Parts: sequence; C-alpha cells; structure tokens
Amino acid sequence: MSFLIDSSIMITSQILFFGFGWLFFMRQLFKDYEIRQYVVQVIFSVTFAFSCTMFELIIFEILGVLNSSSRYFHWKMNLCVILLILVFMVPFYIGYFIVSNIRLLHKQRLLFSCLLWLTFMYFFWKLGDPFPILSPKHEQLISRVGVIGVTLMALLSGFGAVNCPYTYMSYFLRNVTDTDILALERRLLQTMDMIISKKKRMAMARRTMFQKGEVHNKPSGFWGMIKSVTTSASGSENLTLIQQEVDALEELSRQLFLETADLYATKERIEYSKTFKGKYFNFLGYFFSIYCVWKIFMATINIVFDRVGKTDPVTRGIEITVNYLGIQFDVKFWSQHISFILVGIIIVTSIRGLLITLTKFFYAISSSKSSNVIVLLLAQIMGMYFVSSVLLIRMSMPLEYRTIITEVLGELQFNFYHRWFDVIFLVSALSSILFLYLAHKQAPEKQMAP
Repeated sequence: MSFLIDSSIMITSQILFFGFGWLFFMRQLFKDYEIRQYVVQVIFSVTFAFSCTMFELIIFEILGVLNSSSRYFHWKMNLCVILLILVFMVPFYIGYFIVSNIRLLHKQRLLFSCLLWLTFMYFFWKLGDPFPILSPKHEQLISRVGVIGVTLMALLSGFGAVNCPYTYMSYFLRNVTDTDILALERRLLQTMDMIISKKKRMAMARRTMFQKGEVHNKPSGFWGMIKSVTTSASGSENLTLIQQEVDALEELSRQLFLETADLYATKERIEYSKTFKGKYFNFLGYFFSIYCVWKIFMATINIVFDRVGKTDPVTRGIEITVNYLGIQFDVKFWSQHISFILVGIIIVTSIRGLLITLTKFFYAISSSKSSNVIVLLLAQIMGMYFVSSVLLIRMSMPLEYRTIITEVLGELQFNFYHRWFDVIFLVSALSSILFLYLAHKQAPEKQMAP
C-alpha cells in the first residue's frame, strides 16, 4: 500500500514537471515559431520532467520522504528512462530532423537517420577510452554521460563565475557620454549619405548605358566584341569599382550601427547602476568576484595536490567552527538541515540558470528550419547537465545520504568527476578572463577610432 502511495506522489510530481516544461517550451522557446512536430515538444518536456525528478529524489532523501525501497525503485527507473532518452531517443530524432531538411535524402531519411545514430553511438562509446571509467562493475552509459555533462557544467560554471561580476559591477562599464553617441551617429549618417550618392551614380550610369543601347542591343560578331570592349570597358569598370565601394560602406554602416546600439545599451546600464537596484547588483558583483577568485584558487589547489573532499562542506565548516569556538553543538542535526537548504539553493539556481541560458542560446541561433534540431540539442544538453549535477551534488550531502545515490549510480569514479570538473572549470574561467579582458580593452579603441 505504501508503495502505491509513494508512486502516486512521484507520478503527480512528474506530471507537474512535465506541464512546466511544456509551458516553458510554448511560452519561451517556441513563442515566435509554428509548432510542426509535437514529438519535439514531448521529448523536451519528458527530459525536463525526469531531470527535475532526480533533484526531487535528492531532497526526499535528505528529508526522509517516501519509503527507502520506493525511493530506490524510482531512482533506478528514473535513471533508466533518462539514459534511454539521452542515448537513444534524442540523438536519433536529431539525425532524423537533420536528414529531413535535406531534400536529396528525404525518401531515405529513416535509413540515413539510423546511420547517423550509429555514428553517434560509435563516437559516444569511444569517448570513454581516454578516461578512467572503464570497469566491468561500472555503469558504462552513466559514466560516459557523466563525462560529457560534467564538462558542460564546468564550462558554463567557469564562464558564469567570470561573466557574472563583469556584468554586474559598474567598475567595468565604459564612460559613455551623449557627445560620444552623437559623434558615432553623425559618422553613421555620413556613411549612409555616401552609400545613397554612390547608388544614385550607379543608377544614372546604368540608365545612360541603357539609353545608348549598351545593355540590350549589344553588337554581335567578332568586330562587335572588339567594339564593345573598346567603348564600354571604362564604364563597366567604373560600375564595378563603385559597387565594391558600396559593399565596403554597407559593411562599415553595419558596424557603426552595432557600435551605436552598444553605446546606448552601455549608457542605460550606467543610469541603471545609479539606482538602488543597480547598487545592489553592483554589491553582488563584488561578492561574486571574490567567490570567483576563491573558486579558481581552490580548483588550482585541488588539481596540484590531487585533493578531493571526503566530508561535505557544510559539516566540515560546522566542525571547524565548533572546534574553534569550543561550544556544545549538535553537528549532525544542523548539518542535515543546512545541507538541505544548500542543496535546495543549488538545485533551484541550477535549473533557473540553465533555462535562462538555453533561452538565450535558442534565440541567438535558431531559425524556422533548424528550430526542431536546436530544441533537441538543448534537451540533450539539459539532460546531461542534470545527470552530472547529481554526480557532483552528492559530495555536498552528508555521508549517510550518499549511500542510495552510490547504489543507484554504481561504483563510479566519483573522485575523477570532481577532479575533471576542477580542470575544465579552471580552463574555462581563465579563458573567459582573457576573452573579457581583450574585449574590454578593445572597446575604448573602437570608440576612439575616427
């Protein structure tokens, strides 16, 4: 009886997660596109639902909700379904929609879709060869998905740790005045005037050539070719040169327009930074900059000394504080509750941050033809991201709550995933610092260019 009640609770929560994923798909991702393939929407929503269910089971594990045997069953079932989606279903449909967009392969799209899926499976399986994840006792699918997911998590975390303070802090804002904007707008208007005048010259030259019969009444024969070369070479050459100048000016006008829009956006950010909310985000920027430096420092220490924590950070922090102050304190009781809050914050911020990133990425590169493929790619990234989150969140949980996760995931090399995360995070963070430094340094040079 208890198993049925527990299963009804899990099914109800999965339906709610599925509905939220469906609404997010309709209201955010596909609000500007016509839905042609409902299977894409179903796959995205199912992936989101089972990904959130894994986080729900982590919270249930800490709070002791549901029977332990029921939690174990739903852990195994949830993991099998998410792996089935990520390894078999999503890659196949990605290949199917790619082939469907190619007219030459339209009749044999099922065959070529299977070939693309087999190619994916080959490279997916070979991916595990360089990593220490090969063992008869290991879950081969989850270990390979974990490598890809942890890599994606580390790349996003490294860039986010650097980009967040760079975006929030007013210190990194350029000093933009109305004079700078007016000067750039004047250059843009002058460029547009030059484009219009040169296009007028081209139109008048073509009209003159048409009136002289050089366009439709070209002389034929050998002597006609000689005559056309000697009489019209200079005119056609001028038209070619003017067209090249127009192309160059149009490219310059596009760059000036983007720079003008960037200056307006920077000016709005400067005005926003003077408000109460802007000052609050500026303070957060300084906080996250300290966190970024600390995270980079700790990642370097972990890599150099090959160190992986054995105790969760909350319990370790409370033990150090209690021993330093010498007070009586129930470490186990409070570490359980604080760990629950910490894990909850990590889960909420991870889901929110990933959905925001996926939305921006989708709007940046999607089109009416590629939207189905891109949504499936985002579903693949989302599923792998959440699976790897479970691998890494395990270390933030007290030891007694890690047991069932270890049993479900198998004897994975959890220490390897944490070291791999530190390596990729460090590379991503340092690369992001270099990229943002060059971009910040180059911006004033563009602004001062004549």
